[in-house]
Amino acid sequence: MLAVLAASSVVSWFWLLLPCFIWLVIAVAGSGLVQSGYHIKTLYKKKGATVKEIAITFDDGPTPETEKVLELLSRYNAKATFFCIGSQIEKYPEVLQKTLNEGHTVGNHTYSHSTKLSLFPVNKTVEDITLTDSFIIKYSNKKPLLFRPPFGVTSPRIAKALRLTGHYVIGWNVRSLDAVTEDETKIFNRIKRGIAPGSIILLHDTSQKTVNVLEQLLLLLQQQGYKAVTVDALLDIPAYEK
Repeated sequence: MLAVLAASSVVSWFWLLLPCFIWLVIAVAGSGLVQSGYHIKTLYKKKGATVKEIAITFDDGPTPETEKVLELLSRYNAKATFFCIGSQIEKYPEVLQKTLNEGHTVGNHTYSHSTKLSLFPVNKTVEDITLTDSFIIKYSNKKPLLFRPPFGVTSPRIAKALRLTGHYVIGWNVRSLDAVTEDETKIFNRIKRGIAPGSIILLHDTSQKTVNVLEQLLLLLQQQGYKAVTVDALLDIPAYEK
């Protein structure tokens, strides 16, 4: 019908295709911006916060760098949330155990951290998530309820899988870009501009540059009277299944 209208010049192709193009742009942007909540509700900051508390989160660990992060957090009496990859837990179980022992929250960041997760069948995504849950349960005796999608990408399939697993989806409102930026000053300044009560900061416990930036950040938070707490404490939600 649309083709007939366009061919008869009643309606131009531009106006017929424009709604489809707009929908496509929105869908792509919504899939790539986890804080949009386009496919599934996402918690990315504490709205209306006035108390000077923020949550520092780390993705992609555990790694050898995680131990340096833990040392800094302890020195500044700060707590954080670590979204761990299942395959990394297999490599560094002792680091995960130390993270838990020091009172930090551990969340699920899938087992595979695949760039193709959005294309997985729902049952495969559920298996990927629950496998990581099983590793965290092994060392904490508690099922994690916090989940962060790899790369912050969601999709209808991922959303359906998460509704089955019952996880909270945790995003961020301050993205450091430490995974793609080498300049520590740029990383730190980007974080500094976004700091406000209720913020959730995204970092990665995978490199020395992030460790260096973290020390600057913790010092700044101390100077400005901020307290770094876990995501569950900030948002007042459970971190683990009771």
